[in-house]
Amino acid sequence: MLRIPARLSRQRGLTLFGFLFAAVILILLAMLAMKVVPAYIEFFSIKKILNSMGQESDLKSKSNAELRSDFMRRASADYVDGKRAEDLLIERKAGVPTLSVDYEFRTPVANVGLVIEFKASSDPNATAAADVE
Repeated sequence: MLRIPARLSRQRGLTLFGFLFAAVILILLAMLAMKVVPAYIEFFSIKKILNSMGQESDLKSKSNAELRSDFMRRASADYVDGKRAEDLLIERKAGVPTLSVDYEFRTPVANVGLVIEFKASSDPNATAAADVE
């Protein structure tokens, strides 16, 4: 009779419990990503809009109403939802406007709420941030 050494006869691999545990973890991560990724896509669209508006040559001559209208026009073209013209903060330093947007993204994740704070500015020296709570 052929004997197999004990160390070779033990099977190796993923058990059913291990597979189910890994599958649950992957599903939870996928669900979280489906909730968070659209918020970041919107944030980067807003950041791109503010950067392009900040580089315009006629920025000084535009009124606040014109800046807000331009922001909304660009936001609707980039499918940015939920941001209004009133959300755009305009500060004028030495006649040059600095455009910024500070907002929160809130979404329920199972029995918990997820809050992400976004800050974007047309000023290249300002730090754009996203804080997760």
